[in-house]
Amino acid sequence: MLSQWAGRCPDCGNWNTLQETLAAPAAAMGRRQAAAAGRILSLKDLATAEEPRQTTGIGELDRVLGGGLVPGSAILIGGDPGIGKSTLLLQALAALDAAGVASLYVTGEESASQVASRARRLGLNPGGLRLLADNDLERLLAAADRERPAVLIVDSIQTLSSDSLSAAPGTATQLRECAGQCVRLAKRAGMAVFLVGHVTKEGVLAGPRLLEHMVDTVLYFEGDGGSRHRLLRAVKNRYGAANELGVFAMTDRGLRPVDNPSALFLSGAPGESPGSVVMITRQGNRPLLVEVQALVDDCHTASPRRLALGLFQHRLDMLLAVLHRHGGIAVGSRDVFVNVVGGIRIGETAADLPILLAVASSLAERQLPRDLAAFGEIGLAGEIRPVPGGPERLREAVKHGFRRAIVPEANRPRGRMPGITAIPAARLAEALSLLRAEAPP
Repeated sequence: MLSQWAGRCPDCGNWNTLQETLAAPAAAMGRRQAAAAGRILSLKDLATAEEPRQTTGIGELDRVLGGGLVPGSAILIGGDPGIGKSTLLLQALAALDAAGVASLYVTGEESASQVASRARRLGLNPGGLRLLADNDLERLLAAADRERPAVLIVDSIQTLSSDSLSAAPGTATQLRECAGQCVRLAKRAGMAVFLVGHVTKEGVLAGPRLLEHMVDTVLYFEGDGGSRHRLLRAVKNRYGAANELGVFAMTDRGLRPVDNPSALFLSGAPGESPGSVVMITRQGNRPLLVEVQALVDDCHTASPRRLALGLFQHRLDMLLAVLHRHGGIAVGSRDVFVNVVGGIRIGETAADLPILLAVASSLAERQLPRDLAAFGEIGLAGEIRPVPGGPERLREAVKHGFRRAIVPEANRPRGRMPGITAIPAARLAEALSLLRAEAPP
């Protein structure tokens, strides 16, 4: 573009041949192209067929995914170092390969020999497993377009980098670009893509939260590093239920699915003891029985301590205030410790009633029968509110030998439920009176 008036063309040398032309703004051109290419669809005209799914051969992983892998889905999986992310995905690839499903494992953190060594240690049959040890995004995309696998694993997304960006691998710019390209690859090629992500010291996925919005499914590994139990939770799932939970046991042959997690969480429970209550919780579509323990002790410091493991700390403070106001039990000058056995984290309000029953049991030093379970939400006015899935919770309790359950009044079974007696309570004071009646002297 010339910066001043000119009557003579600088290329051909002729005079009065230059003509003024108005160029359309780039945004306007983009809008005209989008208007020509876009097409509005009606939902009633679209097919509503069930999404085809490919089972991974690992039942607990399929449960968390919503029934299996959906072609074209992008899945982000995170967890602490060494908790089993790479092990689980390598086991899934071996099972998929045995079923004749083509796959590709891309590792940017380990060498090819390290991955092969892990596969031999786990006793996996390498079969047709294909491996690419590279951290260059462009080479990864080229290999995926050439091989066309049905399942692609990128371990990990923080190690990838694009040549088009000068930023270092793992920065927000590289993460956004590399994850976006992998998600577009999944949608374009119709392949299921797993992205392994690092977590921060707070336990959340490293990098911008945009990553979790870009993918279809976000899975988190939970569990204490010193425990052999591993919990895989779906935090987000566009193809299934969120908050679904898969339970695994770490062995010398990798992660083994646990088909009956309630029996696992109750296996180490001692005999009848004060401060112990079995809670019937629900994780996704699965009811679980877990033990809640409470310890109320004399305070030996200036301020009483409140500690909740596996529960929300602030909710414990609120529940203790309700216990004082509407239950007539004061623990303000005592230390209170509450723990969910097994390392599982409970985020639902159905744990309110078992927590307060355990605290009252510990304070009174009165034990509860081992065949008694409980669930229910506690309101600030002392009312016991209903929770979803009451019949499913009671049926799970029956399977494990429980014969009585303290439940909210609104969760009272409409008909007779064989094998268990539901004891309804509308207010906290009623539940505490039932506690005194059920507890042995």
